[in-house]
Amino acid sequence: MAELDTSGGGKKGGGKVRTKKANTKVDLTAMVDLAFLLITFFMLTTSLSKPIAMDIAKPDKDEKNETKLELRASQTMTILLGKQNKVAWYMGEAGKETPTVEGFADIRASILKNKKKVADFYNNDPKKTLVIVIKPTAGATYKNFVDIMDELNIAKITAAPAIDDENITDAEKSFLKQQQLL
Repeated sequence: MAELDTSGGGKKGGGKVRTKKANTKVDLTAMVDLAFLLITFFMLTTSLSKPIAMDIAKPDKDEKNETKLELRASQTMTILLGKQNKVAWYMGEAGKETPTVEGFADIRASILKNKKKVADFYNNDPKKTLVIVIKPTAGATYKNFVDIMDELNIAKITAAPAIDDENITDAEKSFLKQQQLL
């Protein structure tokens, strides 16, 4: 039982003996019980945040697959993740467009600009939206990959991004080496 003793203590020395005053004691058991009930109530009634997963697509390794998805170059944005927290991106086909090198602070604006450009080109057709292909290189970190996925989520890219870390073209590799990102 929890108690709070408020007595002043005994008198020391050789003074007159007076009648003892009754000690006032406050029983804190009920307050402790109430505190634990409230803590239990709020722990059981709150909902913890649930992890949110984002869909990604990787190319199949099966070479016999005849139903490959053809992407239009006009709606495809390829993002190359390099070292030093830098990204290089281009619209269209590899080797035909010169990639733009940016940091993670600027990539969101580029994604939104390209998303709007594709939407305007296809008259806001919901079936023809910006498709992102992410190609992490050996110099990229896991944090870079998570950051780019967060940027796609913030930009509300509806098509699941394609992750291709195995098919980096020679043109992409040579550009990344020139920029010292590989």
